[in-house]
Amino acid sequence: GIHDTAIGFQSLFSNTTGSGNTATGTSALYSNTRGSDNTAIGTYAMLNNTTGFDNTATGFTTLLSNITGIDNTATGVAALYSNTTGDSNTATGFFALFNNTIGEDNTATGDNALLSNTTGNGNTATGVKALNSNSTGFRNTANGLSALAANTSGSQNTADGVNSLFKNTTGAANVAIGYNALLNNSSGGFNTALGPAAGSQLTTGSNNIDIANKGIAAEANTIRIGTIGTQTNTYIAGISGVTVAGGVGVIVGSDGQLGTVVSSERFKDAVKPMDKASEAILSLKPVTFRYKHELDPSSIPQFGLVAEEVEKVNPDLVARDEQGRPYTVRYEAVNAMLLNEFLKAHRKIQELEANNAQQQRNFAEQQKQIEALTARLQKVSAQLELDKSAPQTVLNNQ
Repeated sequence: GIHDTAIGFQSLFSNTTGSGNTATGTSALYSNTRGSDNTAIGTYAMLNNTTGFDNTATGFTTLLSNITGIDNTATGVAALYSNTTGDSNTATGFFALFNNTIGEDNTATGDNALLSNTTGNGNTATGVKALNSNSTGFRNTANGLSALAANTSGSQNTADGVNSLFKNTTGAANVAIGYNALLNNSSGGFNTALGPAAGSQLTTGSNNIDIANKGIAAEANTIRIGTIGTQTNTYIAGISGVTVAGGVGVIVGSDGQLGTVVSSERFKDAVKPMDKASEAILSLKPVTFRYKHELDPSSIPQFGLVAEEVEKVNPDLVARDEQGRPYTVRYEAVNAMLLNEFLKAHRKIQELEANNAQQQRNFAEQQKQIEALTARLQKVSAQLELDKSAPQTVLNNQ
């Protein structure tokens, strides 16, 4: 070989045709035969390399097991220690990518980063013990102390923050940004968590989005934004003044859950007519009022009901807060009861109108009968008059 530099006991000991190599330290590049353009600095650095080329190893036993791997960079004691044929890996730190054998395109920065990786490809770990247990998982990104530390085969995860996705083992396509974000997730996938401890209570559930919220263990397909008791006001642009044709109203539960009121019979049990149940609204007392200054500095006049008064009439017509106190009126239920009372009144009016129409017909019939009877009486009366005059005429003739 040509352009080789060997400094240290048995460095480049077996080299035959390899060229452009630099070996500094006891047994550095000891087994190299045809590998070229390698740099090994440190005792036993690249000890077993034979034909691998374009590798850089700096530190005691770095890239010690490398045989044919190329384009690897290892800096730190035992970094990429077990790598044999893996290519294009970068390991910086004590025991970084220590167990990697054939994994490729990995980057590990920090002590024990990607320590257990064997065949996983395309992983990036920055921070002490980041992706520490990963073996076959691929295309993961972990930034921060112990980020994705327990991951073994989970792939395409992104963890940014100390202990983010700490317990994840097989979960895939998760995104955790923030200290302890998705801390306890193990097998759940496609979760997104943003903020310190965001989604930290999730375990196996998938397709969750938690922003500044810890989430709930095992839940899935849920969006949680903010923390009850911490965030007290919500402003979202692009909603006010925007019409959604064919849309439905959004209802807010006492726990902050958003939803709509479904009306399909598919979701209902014990369906029966409302009947007299709606008569309760006749006891309600509509009022005018203004919200307290801290709620409405503009003091705009309002019209509605008082929840505590409504509760006295029908407890089912109010929604309650976490302490069980009434805090608002279920106006959609009031509207349904109003509709029922309107329909009942409408039917009564229809009945009255029908009765009135029948009475009008009866009156008209009676009027006709009276007129006919009057006509007959007039005829009889006229005949009687004729009968009275007829005998007198006969008598006079005699």
